[in-house]
Amino acid sequence: MSDVIDRPLRCDEKPAATRLRIVDCDVHPSLRSTDDLSEFLPKRWQQHLKEYGSHLRTPYLFTTPYPRSSPLIARRDAWPPTGGPPGSDLAFMQKQHLDPLDVEFGILQVLDLFIFSQQNLEFGAAIQRAINDWQLAFWSHRDPRLKASILVGQDGVDLAIAEIERCAKTGEYIQINVSPRANEPLGRRRYWPIYERAQALDLPLGIHVGGYGGHAPSGGGWPSYYVEEHQSNAHTIAAQLASLVIEGVPERFPKLKIVFIEGGFGWIPSAVWRMDQHFERFRSEVPHLKRKPSEYVRESFWFTTQPIDEPDEARHLRALMEWVGIDRLLFSSDYPHWDFDDPRFAFKTPLTEAERKKIFSTNARAVYKF
Repeated sequence: MSDVIDRPLRCDEKPAATRLRIVDCDVHPSLRSTDDLSEFLPKRWQQHLKEYGSHLRTPYLFTTPYPRSSPLIARRDAWPPTGGPPGSDLAFMQKQHLDPLDVEFGILQVLDLFIFSQQNLEFGAAIQRAINDWQLAFWSHRDPRLKASILVGQDGVDLAIAEIERCAKTGEYIQINVSPRANEPLGRRRYWPIYERAQALDLPLGIHVGGYGGHAPSGGGWPSYYVEEHQSNAHTIAAQLASLVIEGVPERFPKLKIVFIEGGFGWIPSAVWRMDQHFERFRSEVPHLKRKPSEYVRESFWFTTQPIDEPDEARHLRALMEWVGIDRLLFSSDYPHWDFDDPRFAFKTPLTEAERKKIFSTNARAVYKF
């Protein structure tokens, strides 16, 4: 692995010219404060936010349900020296992450203000619109490496379509983002107009873990500990993969590219094996499916690598990656969160130069058409 170095790279150190440039599919920017949205959020909704705050599908109004092991789920070294939360200072992000690791493109994934999960759908749509404009003004226009996503609340479908159309006209967004923790499984037909527009606009559908759909995050109920809740992210993604495939979304929208973000990929083989087995036994129940679930997965879905699985034996990770498919994996760091994956050390198994290039760059370039 000639492009991997065996020591930390200083923030003021330039990467070697032969170094593999990286497409990072999961970079989290943050608001320094809600004042950042003042120029994008109508006065009515600014006042609403001040007087009423958020109204989520969870009993916890001002925080996530479980305490994090580090404030704001962030690396302890990611707090900008100028103040503000991790991910809120572009210059510091450039110095700590983009420049030393030679990130050619970073795809923004905004989690602030629980924008996917507001019960007041009009307020949610206003926040989403403001955040979408803020991504361009504060990030993409200041550093062209950073690419914005169209964030929409999937449970207000008409509002989501209007926002998709508004943003798509600019030509500056590279995907449409929805939440996996929705009111209903994402394969349901109520959400199909979003997928129809995504396919028509040739914009991938990004599904980043998180959100609050009014349901317990695990199939067994509400977890007792954060470590359980964090583990349930993979369960959520697995459930949504099954819903999308079995409800027939890839069959109905064959050109739609779906990217699962920050859900890892270790769970994929067993989930797909089980879907195939059940399909063989119960295919009469789902006559709209013309092929095995595994075929849809291998053609319509991509998976970001973070949080990467780290089995004790490298050969197990290698076998897993080969089964999922090297061409299905997109590198993501999850910067600046505590479980950040450093691209120089993330893969504890040998990769050929061609495989590294695919995972770190060309797969994402093909999906997002950079």
